[in-house]
Amino acid sequence: MKVAFISGTSIVNSTLFSAWESVKVETNHGPVTFRRRGDHVLLNRHGFGVPLPPHSINHRANIAAISALGFHDVVSLNSVGSLRPELPPGTFVSCSDYVCLQQGPATYFDDELKGGAPGIANNLIPRIIGGLAPDFVIHPGKVYVQMQGPRFETKAEIRVIRSWGDVVGMTAAHEADLCTETGLNYNSLALIDNYANGLEGTEIDFARFKELVRENQSRVNKLFERMLAILGN
Repeated sequence: MKVAFISGTSIVNSTLFSAWESVKVETNHGPVTFRRRGDHVLLNRHGFGVPLPPHSINHRANIAAISALGFHDVVSLNSVGSLRPELPPGTFVSCSDYVCLQQGPATYFDDELKGGAPGIANNLIPRIIGGLAPDFVIHPGKVYVQMQGPRFETKAEIRVIRSWGDVVGMTAAHEADLCTETGLNYNSLALIDNYANGLEGTEIDFARFKELVRENQSRVNKLFERMLAILGN
Protein backbone atom coordinates (compact mmCIF):
# COMPACT_ATOMS: atom_id res chain seq x y z
CA MET A 1 0.00 0.00 0.00
CA LYS A 2 1.43 3.38 -1.01
CA VAL A 3 1.76 5.52 2.13
CA ALA A 4 3.84 8.58 3.07
CA PHE A 5 4.88 8.83 6.70
CA ILE A 6 5.66 12.11 8.46
CA SER A 7 7.53 11.97 11.73
CA GLY A 8 9.66 14.09 14.02
CA THR A 9 12.97 14.30 15.80
CA SER A 10 12.92 10.75 17.20
CA ILE A 11 13.39 9.44 13.67
CA VAL A 12 16.72 11.29 13.38
CA ASN A 13 18.06 9.06 16.16
CA SER A 14 16.53 5.83 14.83
CA THR A 15 18.40 3.23 12.79
CA LEU A 16 15.13 1.79 11.50
CA PHE A 17 15.27 3.80 8.26
CA SER A 18 19.03 4.05 7.83
CA ALA A 19 19.05 1.61 4.88
CA TRP A 20 16.24 3.42 3.04
CA GLU A 21 17.20 5.34 -0.09
CA SER A 22 17.64 9.09 0.34
CA VAL A 23 15.65 11.11 -2.22
CA LYS A 24 15.59 14.88 -2.77
CA VAL A 25 12.53 16.52 -4.32
CA GLU A 26 12.43 20.11 -5.60
CA THR A 27 9.15 22.01 -5.14
CA ASN A 28 7.98 25.56 -5.78
CA HIS A 29 8.34 26.11 -2.04
CA GLY A 30 11.81 24.64 -1.60
CA PRO A 31 13.68 21.31 -1.60
CA VAL A 32 12.66 18.34 0.56
CA THR A 33 14.64 15.21 1.44
CA PHE A 34 12.90 11.86 1.98
CA ARG A 35 13.84 8.32 2.83
CA ARG A 36 12.20 5.78 0.50
CA ARG A 37 11.71 2.02 0.36
CA GLY A 38 9.27 0.45 -2.08
CA ASP A 39 5.84 2.07 -1.82
CA HIS A 40 6.70 3.91 1.40
CA VAL A 41 8.47 7.20 2.02
CA LEU A 42 9.43 8.83 5.29
CA LEU A 43 9.59 12.59 5.70
CA ASN A 44 11.15 14.04 8.83
CA ARG A 45 9.25 17.29 9.30
CA HIS A 46 12.29 18.83 11.03
CA GLY A 47 14.67 17.70 8.29
CA PHE A 48 17.36 15.01 8.23
CA GLY A 49 20.20 17.43 8.95
CA VAL A 50 20.26 19.86 11.87
CA PRO A 51 16.62 19.68 13.10
CA LEU A 52 14.59 22.82 12.40
CA PRO A 53 12.53 24.20 15.29
CA PRO A 54 8.74 23.91 14.84
CA HIS A 55 8.14 27.53 13.83
CA SER A 56 10.78 27.27 11.06
CA ILE A 57 9.51 24.09 9.37
CA ASN A 58 8.71 24.53 5.67
CA HIS A 59 5.34 22.74 5.81
CA ARG A 60 4.33 23.91 2.34
CA ALA A 61 7.38 22.33 0.74
CA ASN A 62 6.95 19.12 2.76
CA ILE A 63 3.33 18.54 1.75
CA ALA A 64 3.88 19.70 -1.84
CA ALA A 65 6.69 17.13 -2.19
CA ILE A 66 4.48 14.30 -0.90
CA SER A 67 1.80 15.28 -3.39
CA ALA A 68 4.32 15.53 -6.24
CA LEU A 69 5.46 11.96 -5.57
CA GLY A 70 1.92 10.75 -6.23
CA PHE A 71 0.85 9.81 -2.73
CA HIS A 72 -2.74 10.02 -1.52
CA ASP A 73 -2.45 8.72 2.05
CA VAL A 74 -0.32 10.31 4.78
CA VAL A 75 0.27 8.92 8.27
CA SER A 76 1.71 11.46 10.69
CA LEU A 77 3.31 10.77 14.07
CA ASN A 78 3.58 13.77 16.38
CA SER A 79 5.10 14.32 19.79
CA VAL A 80 2.57 16.04 22.06
CA GLY A 81 1.97 17.20 25.61
CA SER A 82 -1.04 15.95 27.54
CA LEU A 83 -3.80 18.35 28.64
CA ARG A 84 -5.60 15.53 30.50
CA PRO A 85 -4.50 13.76 33.71
CA GLU A 86 -5.99 10.52 32.35
CA LEU A 87 -3.66 10.67 29.31
CA PRO A 88 -0.21 10.18 30.88
CA PRO A 89 3.17 10.28 29.10
CA GLY A 90 3.68 7.16 27.01
CA THR A 91 0.08 7.13 25.74
CA PHE A 92 -0.65 6.94 22.01
CA VAL A 93 -3.61 8.94 20.66
CA SER A 94 -5.18 9.76 17.31
CA CYS A 95 -6.64 13.24 16.82
CA SER A 96 -9.78 13.79 14.76
CA ASP A 97 -9.94 17.59 15.08
CA TYR A 98 -7.70 20.50 15.97
CA VAL A 99 -7.50 24.11 17.17
CA CYS A 100 -5.01 26.58 15.68
CA LEU A 101 -5.80 30.11 16.82
CA GLN A 102 -2.39 31.46 17.80
CA GLN A 103 -1.29 31.72 14.17
CA GLY A 104 -2.99 31.73 10.81
CA PRO A 105 -3.64 28.48 8.93
CA ALA A 106 -0.98 27.24 6.54
CA THR A 107 -2.24 27.60 2.98
CA TYR A 108 -1.28 27.45 -0.68
CA PHE A 109 -3.91 30.07 -1.57
CA ASP A 110 -1.82 33.21 -1.18
CA ASP A 111 -3.22 34.98 -4.24
CA GLU A 112 -6.68 33.41 -4.58
CA LEU A 113 -9.90 34.08 -2.74
CA LYS A 114 -10.22 30.42 -1.96
CA GLY A 115 -10.08 28.06 0.98
CA GLY A 116 -11.19 24.62 1.99
CA ALA A 117 -13.07 23.07 4.88
CA PRO A 118 -10.53 21.81 7.44
CA GLY A 119 -10.42 18.24 8.58
CA ILE A 120 -8.48 15.09 9.37
CA ALA A 121 -9.39 12.15 7.12
CA ASN A 122 -8.12 9.34 9.40
CA ASN A 123 -9.15 6.85 6.69
CA LEU A 124 -6.38 4.42 7.70
CA ILE A 125 -6.71 4.80 11.48
CA PRO A 126 -9.24 1.95 12.01
CA ARG A 127 -6.92 -0.42 10.11
CA ILE A 128 -3.89 0.80 12.07
CA ILE A 129 -5.62 0.57 15.46
CA GLY A 130 -6.87 -2.94 14.71
CA GLY A 131 -3.49 -4.10 13.45
CA LEU A 132 -1.55 -2.68 16.41
CA ALA A 133 -3.81 -4.20 19.07
CA PRO A 134 -3.27 -5.56 21.65
CA ASP A 135 0.42 -4.56 21.83
CA PHE A 136 -0.32 -0.89 21.24
CA VAL A 137 -3.47 0.85 22.46
CA ILE A 138 -4.39 3.97 20.48
CA HIS A 139 -6.95 6.38 21.99
CA PRO A 140 -8.87 7.89 19.03
CA GLY A 141 -11.05 10.96 18.63
CA LYS A 142 -8.83 13.42 20.51
CA VAL A 143 -8.50 17.15 19.81
CA TYR A 144 -5.07 18.63 19.04
CA VAL A 145 -4.28 22.20 20.11
CA GLN A 146 -1.49 23.80 18.10
CA MET A 147 0.73 26.47 19.62
CA GLN A 148 3.47 28.32 17.76
CA GLY A 149 6.62 27.39 19.64
CA PRO A 150 9.52 27.02 19.78
CA ARG A 151 9.16 27.56 23.53
CA PHE A 152 6.78 25.48 25.59
CA GLU A 153 3.53 27.02 26.81
CA THR A 154 3.28 28.97 30.05
CA LYS A 155 1.18 27.57 32.87
CA ALA A 156 -1.37 30.33 32.27
CA GLU A 157 -1.60 29.40 28.58
CA ILE A 158 -2.15 25.76 29.51
CA ARG A 159 -4.97 26.75 31.88
CA VAL A 160 -6.65 28.52 28.95
CA ILE A 161 -6.23 25.83 26.30
CA ARG A 162 -7.19 22.87 28.51
CA SER A 163 -10.81 23.66 27.63
CA TRP A 164 -9.94 23.53 23.91
CA GLY A 165 -8.55 20.02 23.50
CA ASP A 166 -6.79 16.93 24.79
CA VAL A 167 -3.17 17.33 23.65
CA VAL A 168 -0.92 20.23 22.68
CA GLY A 169 1.73 20.39 19.95
CA MET A 170 3.28 22.69 17.35
CA THR A 171 2.94 21.11 13.89
CA ALA A 172 -0.07 18.89 13.10
CA ALA A 173 -2.63 21.59 12.30
CA HIS A 174 -0.47 23.08 9.53
CA GLU A 175 0.11 19.63 8.05
CA ALA A 176 -3.59 18.78 8.15
CA ASP A 177 -4.56 22.11 6.54
CA LEU A 178 -2.13 21.66 3.64
CA CYS A 179 -2.99 18.00 3.12
CA THR A 180 -6.66 18.92 2.86
CA GLU A 181 -5.88 21.64 0.29
CA THR A 182 -3.89 19.21 -1.86
CA GLY A 183 -6.39 16.35 -1.57
CA LEU A 184 -4.18 14.17 0.65
CA ASN A 185 -5.74 11.97 3.33
CA TYR A 186 -4.12 12.99 6.62
CA ASN A 187 -4.03 10.34 9.36
CA SER A 188 -3.12 11.40 12.89
CA LEU A 189 -1.09 9.46 15.44
CA ALA A 190 0.59 11.12 18.40
CA LEU A 191 2.74 9.98 21.30
CA ILE A 192 2.40 11.86 24.58
CA ASP A 193 5.91 12.61 25.78
CA ASN A 194 5.07 14.87 28.72
CA TYR A 195 2.33 16.47 30.76
CA ALA A 196 1.70 20.08 29.70
CA ASN A 197 3.31 22.77 31.85
CA GLY A 198 1.70 22.81 35.31
CA LEU A 199 -0.54 19.80 34.73
CA GLU A 200 -0.32 17.26 37.55
CA GLY A 201 2.08 19.58 39.34
CA THR A 202 4.77 19.21 36.67
CA GLU A 203 7.27 21.83 35.56
CA ILE A 204 8.50 22.00 31.96
CA ASP A 205 12.17 21.07 31.74
CA PHE A 206 13.53 20.88 28.18
CA ALA A 207 16.41 18.59 29.15
CA ARG A 208 13.97 16.21 30.85
CA PHE A 209 11.65 16.42 27.84
CA LYS A 210 14.48 15.32 25.52
CA GLU A 211 15.26 12.48 27.93
CA LEU A 212 11.62 11.33 27.83
CA VAL A 213 11.71 11.38 24.02
CA ARG A 214 14.83 9.20 24.09
CA GLU A 215 13.16 6.82 26.54
CA ASN A 216 10.23 6.44 24.12
CA GLN A 217 12.54 5.76 21.14
CA SER A 218 12.26 1.97 21.26
CA ARG A 219 8.46 2.15 21.42
CA VAL A 220 8.37 4.48 18.42
CA ASN A 221 10.62 2.08 16.49
CA LYS A 222 8.37 -0.88 17.30
CA LEU A 223 5.27 1.11 16.37
CA PHE A 224 6.75 1.99 12.98
CA GLU A 225 7.85 -1.61 12.37
CA ARG A 226 4.32 -2.78 13.01
CA MET A 227 2.73 -0.04 10.88
CA LEU A 228 5.02 -0.83 7.95
CA ALA A 229 3.81 -4.43 8.14
CA ILE A 230 0.15 -3.44 8.52
CA LEU A 231 0.28 -1.03 5.58
CA GLY A 232 2.60 -3.14 3.46
CA ASN A 233 -0.14 -4.50 1.21
